[in-house]
Amino acid sequence: MPSLREFLVGPWRAVPVLGVTQILAWGAIFYTPVLILPLIAAERGFSLTFAMGGFSAGLLTAGFVAPTVGGLIDRHGGHSVMPFGSLAGAAGLVAMTYAAHPVAYVAVWMLLGAAMAASLYDPAFATLGRIFGARARQPITVLTLAGGFASTVSWPVTFALLKPLGWQGTYLFYAALLALIAAPLHAFALPRGRAAIDIVPADAAASTPPVRPASGVAFLLLVAAFSAYAFIPSGLSAHLLAILKRAGIDAATVVFIGTLFGPSQVAARLCEFFFARNIHPLVMVRFAVGLMVLAFAFLGLLGISAPVAMMFAIMFGGANGLVTIARGAVPLALFGPAGYGRIVGRIARPALIITAIAPLVMAFVAERASDPVALTVAAAFAVVGLACFLAVRR
Repeated sequence: MPSLREFLVGPWRAVPVLGVTQILAWGAIFYTPVLILPLIAAERGFSLTFAMGGFSAGLLTAGFVAPTVGGLIDRHGGHSVMPFGSLAGAAGLVAMTYAAHPVAYVAVWMLLGAAMAASLYDPAFATLGRIFGARARQPITVLTLAGGFASTVSWPVTFALLKPLGWQGTYLFYAALLALIAAPLHAFALPRGRAAIDIVPADAAASTPPVRPASGVAFLLLVAAFSAYAFIPSGLSAHLLAILKRAGIDAATVVFIGTLFGPSQVAARLCEFFFARNIHPLVMVRFAVGLMVLAFAFLGLLGISAPVAMMFAIMFGGANGLVTIARGAVPLALFGPAGYGRIVGRIARPALIITAIAPLVMAFVAERASDPVALTVAAAFAVVGLACFLAVRR
């Protein structure tokens, strides 16, 4: 572990800086819609489906913008790019309070999507990759420990703010946090330096594992694996609690089951940090997605009951916590630090597109077929993701 001095004045200060800004960005833009969009829909006369569709449009925009953002971070650094993400997020939240027309509403979400592409995990990973080079895995793990508390902080704070401030005041409050705290931290507190890309001497080439280019079958398998997995947290976060209610579990127990997800993510990341940081990240992600497949198998074999649902939530949270680390660590281990930001962005593009459509697909399947069929669809994506990760050679 680095010393306190390295956290304060060395390159490791990027980790606490990004930890604070990740909590602000995720909490202000990504986690608030579940509480605020129903209020916007009711006030503006939108259907809830249209209101959620705006959020999906934002995620689609983030997917298309992500590779460009990653390339800019490779060239100019997170300190030059991420402040614009925070300012765009602040501008979008302010604009949302005025966007009464449906076209304006969707346009604002597209702006917020661009902000997400420049302020959430993927640009943060790209920033750490530029600063630490091939040694970025440990900082990435520590960063995800902080980011794991975003929903834990955001939902209670948002709920507490809605009553005195209303949804407009709540969004203005979050806009102020992004503009006055996150943007200055990105601009002035992130390290400017970058890691030197190691040059391998010719006589050492035989004993040094080669770094493959970010192309070909291995890259496509990795993109497919992360994209397939992206369906699961997106689809389940939107529908799992409702599915448990429809299965007969009482509301209080369902809420308790939902609270198990966040701590399970953090616990899994702590275990990775202390016990598995020397394990190849490809092995780690195979274990994580295999755990997700096993969780679906238990749910299918044992049926939905409160104890089984609790076990599922814990396994799901643990798997998701490890996969988040792998999103940053696996591309670094396989393709090296050169051009890492753009590589992360290229992997993020299809994953964000899948994230955008997953809730709609799950809703369609649940309505047209049944909840068990919808869960089977999610399980199929987990199996596909695991197969792709198993096919990637180290």
